[in-house]
Amino acid sequence: MAEPDLLVVGRIGKPQGIKGEVTVEVRTDDPDARFAVGAVLLTDPPERGPLTVASARLQNGRLMVGFEGVADRNAAELLRQTLLQVDAATLPPPEDEDEFHDHVLRGMAVDLLGHGRWGEVVDVLHLPHGDVLALRRHDNGAEVLVPFVQAMVPRVDVAARTLVIDPPEGLLELSDSAPEQ
Repeated sequence: MAEPDLLVVGRIGKPQGIKGEVTVEVRTDDPDARFAVGAVLLTDPPERGPLTVASARLQNGRLMVGFEGVADRNAAELLRQTLLQVDAATLPPPEDEDEFHDHVLRGMAVDLLGHGRWGEVVDVLHLPHGDVLALRRHDNGAEVLVPFVQAMVPRVDVAARTLVIDPPEGLLELSDSAPEQ
């Protein structure tokens, strides 16, 4: 059986109050579905879960979540910094044609605009300033980070399992002098 492809939908922050609620940094575009009462979330580290949502509410623009079995502040504190995940196979495909689940992008061939095959997608990073593709070059095996924005990734062909990059001058050369691992 294949390993599940896990998507991060949130990160647990500080405990809120004394009844076991925690703040959650949302990392999904559908928090109402992901944090609905009864939703089961996988965790990283895995030994902290799975966690079942018992309550969820917004307070001053922040998501507060209570989990089954987490009854007090001490138990909530033990969950701090836990990543909350869902199995991508359980999610419907995105409605927007310009949105992609991470597992769809990983392993895609990368073509450099006007130059042909260049590498492959090894990961998708969800950073505070935006999504970034981690790409591995075929010529030297170096990893390059490219912002996942239309200007630098003008085409994604899911059926052909390829995407095209058009990075600004100098971005790809940063990996030319990368130390070998």
